[in-house]
Amino acid sequence: MQAPSVNVGISNGQALSFVFREKYIHAETGRYLTGGQRAVLVSGKILFDGKLYRELFFEPDSPAAVFELKNVVIGKNFHWQQKENEQFRGALNLFVADGTIWAVNEVNMEDYLSSVISSEMSAEASEEFLKAHAVVSRSWLLAQMKKSRRRGHKSPYPNSTQEDDRFIRWFDKEEHNLFDVCADDHCQRYQGIRISSPVVEKVIRETFGEILADGQKICDARFAKCCGGVTEKFEHCWEPVPHAYLTAVRDSTDTVIPDLTDEAEAEKWIRSSPPSYCNVTDEHILAQVLTHYDQKTTDFYRWEKTYTQAELSALIEQKGRYGFGYITDLQPVKRGASGRIEELRIVGTNKTLVVGKELEIRRLLSDSHLYSSAFVVDKEGEQDGLPDRFTLTGAGWGHGVGLCQIGAAVMAAKGIGYKDILAHYYPGTSVEKRY
Repeated sequence: MQAPSVNVGISNGQALSFVFREKYIHAETGRYLTGGQRAVLVSGKILFDGKLYRELFFEPDSPAAVFELKNVVIGKNFHWQQKENEQFRGALNLFVADGTIWAVNEVNMEDYLSSVISSEMSAEASEEFLKAHAVVSRSWLLAQMKKSRRRGHKSPYPNSTQEDDRFIRWFDKEEHNLFDVCADDHCQRYQGIRISSPVVEKVIRETFGEILADGQKICDARFAKCCGGVTEKFEHCWEPVPHAYLTAVRDSTDTVIPDLTDEAEAEKWIRSSPPSYCNVTDEHILAQVLTHYDQKTTDFYRWEKTYTQAELSALIEQKGRYGFGYITDLQPVKRGASGRIEELRIVGTNKTLVVGKELEIRRLLSDSHLYSSAFVVDKEGEQDGLPDRFTLTGAGWGHGVGLCQIGAAVMAAKGIGYKDILAHYYPGTSVEKRY
């Protein structure tokens, strides 16, 4: 098997501007194009160079050819959302879907991974950490591609259930049906040609074709920024199907895990700061994982967020439109193995509702996304049962399933090899070369 091609959804809009830095071939006409270009949606078709098309495909004239997309949104719906002009290798495909023009990059898997590990973290990160992430990212993508390309494949588990007093929804990566993956945090950060380094090139070359396997099966290898001390089980965040390798792991040399599904144990854990690989303040190590916009977040192992009654009520109403009225309480109903809340009861003066899973909870309780759903709640200034202020004390950053990026960077800094890092976060797996 050779390295496959990947179709990555980069950007969409009513109009797209792009630049061919070297020669590109317009497949429909056979013309060679260079320089600035613009595509505009007109009557459900793409207006390009004075003609209307249903679809456009531009192929590079050489492997080194690069195109640039203007104003690509990165960090969509997160607190670091911004626009960048980004450059990509490979082919550019434009087509209309859902009333917008989509720009999709068809690129070799290994070129894609070179960008991912330079986009998800610093290209100057330690070699063993980058190797571990290269294997994880390659495994996750191949597993998703295999799943999505099965004709007629649908999960037997609906991703949302709604009752009068309960709303549960989970979001997964296989929602894309126009391309294999998107280019943002929803899937994996892919921000084109980043500032590369000899280390990145060496890592891609030395792990070429390596994947994480659970027996004969390629692992659906998830990862998050900071687990908060214990990694989460897959089924508490997504469909209710256990994965033996996506289980609770203590992020330290200590193998004892407190029962964080118990409310008292979870509160004790979250209000403390137990030693863990990802409990680190070393700026050199953090700079390997946190890009310049991620470094706007300084507290991630343990954090606090405070809302006034007016702020919280307005936020939940804006995000959910459930008609809660004033919020009187936030009550954990069910926690996962890491202490992350899987189901939260929101009590209002007009309505009470249990919501989940973890990303839906994070979405409701933040303008973008709360750092994690592993939190406890303190109410202040209560009058006639109506609190004036809510303080959330939390642990970790992200869903916490699989590899803890900050923890893995610390392990690498301690001299631990990439295969041992992977064995720690994905117990029972092995590294195999598949192409």
